Formats: sequence, C-alpha cells, structure tokens
Amino acid sequence: MPFDSQSQQAIAAHMQFLRDLGIFDFYRRSHPPFVEEKVEDDPIPISLPAQEPVIPPRKPVPLQPSVGSFVAPASRAEALRAIQYEIGDCTRCALSRGRNKIVFGDGDPNARLMFVGEGPGADEDAQGLPFVGRAGQLLNNMIAATGLKREQVYIANIVKCRPPQNRTPEPDEANTCSPFLFQQIDVVRPEVLVALGSTAATYLLGVKSSLSGLRGRIHACRGTKLIVTYHPAFLLRDPRQKKEAWQDLKLAMAELGLSVPSR
Repeated sequence: MPFDSQSQQAIAAHMQFLRDLGIFDFYRRSHPPFVEEKVEDDPIPISLPAQEPVIPPRKPVPLQPSVGSFVAPASRAEALRAIQYEIGDCTRCALSRGRNKIVFGDGDPNARLMFVGEGPGADEDAQGLPFVGRAGQLLNNMIAATGLKREQVYIANIVKCRPPQNRTPEPDEANTCSPFLFQQIDVVRPEVLVALGSTAATYLLGVKSSLSGLRGRIHACRGTKLIVTYHPAFLLRDPRQKKEAWQDLKLAMAELGLSVPSR
C-alpha cells in the first residue's frame, strides 16, 4: 500500500530520530511483537518471631470426674465395699491378664490421712493388700514417725493390678483404673492426701511435672489438700532422700495439727 507524502515525511522523521539515538539496523518481524508480561514485585519478606512447636503430652491425663456426694462417716465402710463390688473381677485393661489378686485398698474409712502409691508389687499381688513388701515396711515406719498407726490411715494405688515387672502403668491402664481411686478418695474424704511418687502425683493432679517442682507445697485435689513426696521404693534405693521425705511428712503433720516428735 503506497504511503502519501505526509506519511512518508512522518516515517522519515521517525527514522532520523532513531539514527540520532545510534540505531542503524532495522529488522522486519515475521511474528507478532513480543509483549512482556508484567511481573509483580516480589513481596517484602516479613520476619515472624520463632514459635516453639506445640508438642502434645506423651502421657495424656483426662479430666477427673466431679467430686462425689458426701458420705456420712458411719456409711463409709459400706460405700467402699460397694466400689469394690463394682470393680468385681475386673478385666477392663490388660493388667488383669497377669495379676493374682486385685489390690483395692486398706485402712480406716474415716482416715484423716490417706496415702496413694503407683501400683501393687509382687507381695501386694500375692496378698491383695497395698504396701506389704519392703516398701510397705518403710511406709509403716513413715506413718509411725507422724505419731499415727497404719490402722489410722487409708492406703491405695493408682492401679489395682500389678504391672508386669513392676513397670510404670501405661496411660490407658491408669486412666481406666484411677476413677475407682477417685471414688475411694471422695468416700474417705481425708484432710490430707499424700502422693507417693511422680506417677501418683501425675494422675491425682491431672498434670505431669517433675517431683522437685511439686514437693514442698500444698496442692488442691478433690476437695482436700495434697502433698507430694518420694515413693518408699525410691527411698530404699536412695536412702539419702529420707530427710527430704521427712520434711514432706512434717508438712502433712502441720496441716493435720499433729506435733512433730523431738528427735
């Protein structure tokens, strides 16, 4: 298509403009002109504070049931027998397959002081009573040091069947069995509850913490005061800690209004 004189003049002027810029080579494109895509500017990176990963607890402890209704002192022995009857020949968890006897509890249904351990050992499994082996003899001495007799306190465990090789109860085992313990506590209504060892403390308080972080102070548990101390079996392995356990017992005695014997 021929250009008119005005168009030719415009083209010539544009060509001269390009030459003035130093452009002398021109090519005819055989394809549509390249259209550069618009690229959005990279967003400015925002530095966020580092957050610690949320790690679920390895041994979850479920919420405890509500505290049971008050049982009159004269009816507490019968109420405890009803709990034992409800347990029956329990097969609710795997511990039942290796036990000889269920170890329910022992002591005064109206006790002011209650001890809770982890689980039965071989002697307890054979006799059906808590803390009757070597650790039980030490516990008896600990009770006597407070000025009380074993018959005046109540003793139970987190689980009522012996774990194999006296291992720590698994969470499903403890969580299956501990509701019966909570019923026992609600019936006895002790003024002071003593958790013997970290396993007992974990399931009574519903939290997992180090023993050192729990000792030396009063905790609330099911309407009563809870004190944490070492398990007698641990004290047999490390007698140096008996002095520390005695401090815990003195704390319990102070809450009960018992005088500390002169030594």
